[in-house]
Amino acid sequence: MPFPFVLPTTSSLSFTDYFSSSTHPSLPLCATTARGVVRDALKKYKRIPPASQASNLPIVLSALNEYIPYLFALDAGLSGTNCAGEEIDLVLVKELEVEWRTTLSASIPGREPARVKLKSLESELFFILSTLAYVYSLQARAQLHTLYNATLPTPEQRATAITAAMKQYLEANAIHTYLVNRAGQWSTQPATADISISVLGALAELTMAEATLITVLKDDPYPAVVLEDRNKQNKDWMFKGVEIPKVRAHLFARLCLASSEHAAKAQSMLGRAHRVDESLIRYIDDLRRTAKGKACRFLGIDADIAGNTGEGIAWLRGGKKELGFATTGAEEEKKSSGLSKLKKDWKEKREDRKIEKGEGWGTDAGKFEEGRVVDMLLQKWVKMNDTVGMQLVPSSEPLLASMPSGREYHSTKPYDPPALEEDVIIRMRGPPDPGDTVFEGEVDLDSSDDEESLREPAVSPVPLGIGAFPGSQGEHSRGATYY
Repeated sequence: MPFPFVLPTTSSLSFTDYFSSSTHPSLPLCATTARGVVRDALKKYKRIPPASQASNLPIVLSALNEYIPYLFALDAGLSGTNCAGEEIDLVLVKELEVEWRTTLSASIPGREPARVKLKSLESELFFILSTLAYVYSLQARAQLHTLYNATLPTPEQRATAITAAMKQYLEANAIHTYLVNRAGQWSTQPATADISISVLGALAELTMAEATLITVLKDDPYPAVVLEDRNKQNKDWMFKGVEIPKVRAHLFARLCLASSEHAAKAQSMLGRAHRVDESLIRYIDDLRRTAKGKACRFLGIDADIAGNTGEGIAWLRGGKKELGFATTGAEEEKKSSGLSKLKKDWKEKREDRKIEKGEGWGTDAGKFEEGRVVDMLLQKWVKMNDTVGMQLVPSSEPLLASMPSGREYHSTKPYDPPALEEDVIIRMRGPPDPGDTVFEGEVDLDSSDDEESLREPAVSPVPLGIGAFPGSQGEHSRGATYY
């Protein structure tokens, strides 16, 4: 259940006003044009309905991938390093200033956050790469959404979606890790929390936690059973019990614990950040709880396979405690009756509608969905134990204290900054065509600065004669007389 990132928007920017190059004079103009395409793509993405935004992500991704090599070429020119085997001589005419609308910083509820003025090319680079990582996470979210639709995917479609989402998470993780390492060279912190070291580090841990958790989702059949059970078109009233080998159940539990540890690290890093959006803080806490609850469920499955149903029930109750739901038998009985049951059914239907519409689903990191799976198994095992097994159910606290350590599945891969093609670098050796115009993107009506530039100059009103109509001041100024 990936976090629903909001893509930021930005003001217009012409690199020709801030940089000049004696070796590649066309570079600032080409970079400005590529950035204008990115700016337009982000604005159009923001304007379309949320349910249709996922289909627009490839356009934003393509624009970013076209612009980023130019941005690294400018960075190489300022730092004195080679780009595609060539040395770029870049002179800073004046300090660069750019505005970005923050999306992870805390803002007044119900109001769009204001743009933050930033200086230096480094801030532009960090916001662009962060946006690229958000796009990868949103694409993973779109892939995983297919697993929870009313139409059940085939095993091949499920494996394809999970593999694609895992790859996109690792891409996002590589970018966030690269930015964390690069931000370690800063002497001062930026003006916004979106690109601070704490938030970038938390996002790196968050993407690794999500990438680790979906490795379990690929071979976890229980969410599909719950989904099929509440599918209105499903006519199968009886289904075969799901079987998981003992070794894999224990392995899944350790992978879930590793995911929970990454989420806990992200939560700790956000605690050191200043003014971060509460929705991100809540999501990371829910993800930590979801991963811990899944680990308890798999340890319970492992115990049940070994014939220890009572211990399995204790693990499930411990999982509900980690998820933040009822844990004792009395509480479970109370929750399953009266208004509490109606409230639970209403929450389930509301979450199903969100998934069906594709808007606002999964903002609890799958905690509610995992609660459904635990409830299904708990109801089944308690009934079997009361009628057949008759095993004592131990306390869940000692079991939770004896949980094994997490096991890592992925390793962070380095992000390789893209470079311009050699033929593109060669073409920029020549001066720009005098007929070329700088494209900075269309005028942004959301920006107060752009609104000022669109306003017509104020004209002092001319008194109208008797019987005159508005808009005919020009005729009345010539002294026309009406009878």
